[in-house]
Amino acid sequence: MLVTRTVAELRAALAQARREDKSIGFVPTMGALHAGHFALVDAARRDCDLVVVSIFVNPTQFGPGEDFERYPRPLQRDLAGCEEHRVDVVFVPDAQEMYPQGFDTEVRVRGLSEILEGAHRPGHFTGVCTIVLKLLNCVRPHRAYFGQKDYQQLVVVRKMVRDLNLLVDIVAVPTVRDADGLALSSRNVYLSPEERARALAIPRGLRAAAQAWEAGERKPESLCRLVRGELDKAALVVDYVAAVHPNTLEQAPEGCRQCVVLVAARVGSTRLIDNLILSDEGVSDDA
Repeated sequence: MLVTRTVAELRAALAQARREDKSIGFVPTMGALHAGHFALVDAARRDCDLVVVSIFVNPTQFGPGEDFERYPRPLQRDLAGCEEHRVDVVFVPDAQEMYPQGFDTEVRVRGLSEILEGAHRPGHFTGVCTIVLKLLNCVRPHRAYFGQKDYQQLVVVRKMVRDLNLLVDIVAVPTVRDADGLALSSRNVYLSPEERARALAIPRGLRAAAQAWEAGERKPESLCRLVRGELDKAALVVDYVAAVHPNTLEQAPEGCRQCVVLVAARVGSTRLIDNLILSDEGVSDDA
């Protein structure tokens, strides 16, 4: 496994694979890697000849007062995990490498970036899209892998790729959950045992909505009310609960045949997001 720290080193590392027309799979991450990230890596390993992982805590997607400074950065553990999962190249740039002096460009997807997460975290998706586009241009992969847990991010990135005619397939990988149902997240390490127990209200609420859906409930507001009921019982601070169209993220109409229930809530000082796809074909963590 080769660890690169500059764009020049990364491109040199990939030059031979490109000359040999090998397929390149790319997994962009902010580190603090867990089984959810490695599910992306394993999917890339199955699909592609060569796998690249980036580890970069991107400052431009954090807002004022968010957790940029304390975001976990266990680099040596992350590198060991990448080696175990047979990653070929890891890209670990610093902020100066990605945002050199004089950097003035931003990438913004209007509409999709301004609702739900975008409304609660202004500028977040501008930071996401800017760094993802930069990384895609650096790696030039055939496929890039994103987790369904960050569902709105997945939709926004797909829209950016379509709008800008990027030659990359965006591959969604199902949410990975702990045995208790909590979606894996690098931020779960912030939770105390008591907070983690309360956080289980999120998957519990999503299950309640799924059960109602399977019983024939097709009113988005009723589905959301079931989720909120669980969150309220656990005294979580709710940013939003929404049942939306899978592609437009607009509120799903009554009688819809498919929707995504999205949740963002705070447990103590930790903000968690989760979602579940509901359709006439079944309930899924798979986008």
